[in-house]
Amino acid sequence: MNNAAKKYHSRMNNSFIFWWAMLFKLPSAVFWRLKIKNLTTERCEVSIPYFWRSQNPFKSIYFAALAGAAELSTGALCQLAMAGKGKFSMLVVDFKAEYNKKANQKIIFTCDQGKELHDLIDRLQEGETDKLTMVSTGTNPKGEVVARFFVTWSFKRKS
Repeated sequence: MNNAAKKYHSRMNNSFIFWWAMLFKLPSAVFWRLKIKNLTTERCEVSIPYFWRSQNPFKSIYFAALAGAAELSTGALCQLAMAGKGKFSMLVVDFKAEYNKKANQKIIFTCDQGKELHDLIDRLQEGETDKLTMVSTGTNPKGEVVARFFVTWSFKRKS
């Protein structure tokens, strides 16, 4: 991990700095109380609690809140992979979801495609673009899969 990646990693693992960053960049993450539980070069885990701000009228976590947690688990990995490697643009170009169980308790979203992502970022040449579909799986405290999100990111290395 280079110095820029270490700095990003440190900031995202510090709950106070994470909260301030999200307040200005992604306020819905603060509203839903998303937390990065674990961030490494290979994996990111994001939790979302079940409480009044994240729930829908059907007594489960609102689908958009689940999607936000899933996207954060992939996006944080992307930011870490690109840190200190030059200028990039990134954009979600496709998004799919599968829902398996009712989300009525704390859910942890996990994406473990860090190695695949680092390989893609490292091989991109200036001006080139590429895409990667990243999978974030949400599980409840019993380990049951509640939802699976497929987030396709497009990356372009800038000059």
